[in-house]
Amino acid sequence: MDDLKETLRGMVAHIIEMDPKDIGDDALFIKDLGMDSMMALEILASIEKKYRIEIPEAMLPKFTSINETVKQVSGIINQNSGETIS
Repeated sequence: MDDLKETLRGMVAHIIEMDPKDIGDDALFIKDLGMDSMMALEILASIEKKYRIEIPEAMLPKFTSINETVKQVSGIINQNSGETIS
């Protein structure tokens, strides 16, 4: 799960133009990091492309931090493949 977390942290950092080490696991994307809705959709699209998954737009509000994003993405990956991601 640490690899997934660091990959997602890198994606978020790239899109919001921050250093990954400055993004805490529980930092709120909108409140703490200043993310806007367009950035959120770009992150969502990047995750879908990288992991070849579909994330329903209704789930977008659940993607509030790195930890919550890891939880949601790993749940979708596990549900789609029946495998555990590390």
